[in-house]
Amino acid sequence: MALSVQVTFDAADPRSLAEFWALALGYEEQSPPEGFASWDAFCEHIGLPRELWDSRSAVIDPSGQGPRLFFQRVPEPKSAKNRVHLDVNASRHTGGEHGWRLVLEKADALVAAGATVVREVDEPLGRCLVMRDPEGNEFCVQ
Repeated sequence: MALSVQVTFDAADPRSLAEFWALALGYEEQSPPEGFASWDAFCEHIGLPRELWDSRSAVIDPSGQGPRLFFQRVPEPKSAKNRVHLDVNASRHTGGEHGWRLVLEKADALVAAGATVVREVDEPLGRCLVMRDPEGNEFCVQ
């Protein structure tokens, strides 16, 4: 049996980065534990110091198919190229100009949310845009 997987991001601002990736992937913020109206209420209940309340955030696929994305505050800034990155399949594997239009539309929405376009890659095996999220993590939109 396969194991489930979670993708963890180190972040300066976990909540904001989680909101960006929820937009990018059609995810939603993970709900607080049952019995709590908010994560703040949960943090207060367990006695977590207030300065740690925004130190973590998570988003999930509402269909339950994709991995949970977890964001944790770290003190150091990003310092090197990612060795692993996410591919956002905006074209839904539709080829041609229609698929590329879908890629460009998604990239425009992500730029409006704080991402940057690094470069376009157009190779015999595929075409994509290499981008960076608001904290500099590389990803591709294809």
